[in-house]
Amino acid sequence: MRQVLVLNGPNLGRLGSREPDVYGSSTFEDLVELCRSAGREVGLSVEVRQTDDEAELVKWVHEAADARIPVVLNPAAFTHYSYALRDALAQRTAPLVEVHISNPAAREEFRHTSVVAGVATGTIAGFGLYSYVLALHAIARLLREEGN
Repeated sequence: MRQVLVLNGPNLGRLGSREPDVYGSSTFEDLVELCRSAGREVGLSVEVRQTDDEAELVKWVHEAADARIPVVLNPAAFTHYSYALRDALAQRTAPLVEVHISNPAAREEFRHTSVVAGVATGTIAGFGLYSYVLALHAIARLLREEGN
């Protein structure tokens, strides 16, 4: 079973209590189980991680690049300004899907720009936690097309 990392940036560990009108009432633990289940359905071994630390997230991205591990990434607030994260992601060696629970384009102006999108294989946003399921299905499809 091919490994995939699902990486999450700041504040996503607070799902369920953080702005439920925007992010829903599901917890981070619910997200972890959803991703693992969706991964199993498409033959992927999913490891879900979350950090509020930009340096740790960059380290995980380097780990994925070195091991040729596909990544589903919700960069959260780092989406809009982390050039360190963007530069790390540019070194990717496997598919990368950027995900967002909400639709950043339908929110505040500062959320409209993603420094990550330009180095991602694709972006999925606005479908709640289901954005992750769609991303994992996309990763599985991309890997099949590559013969992996």
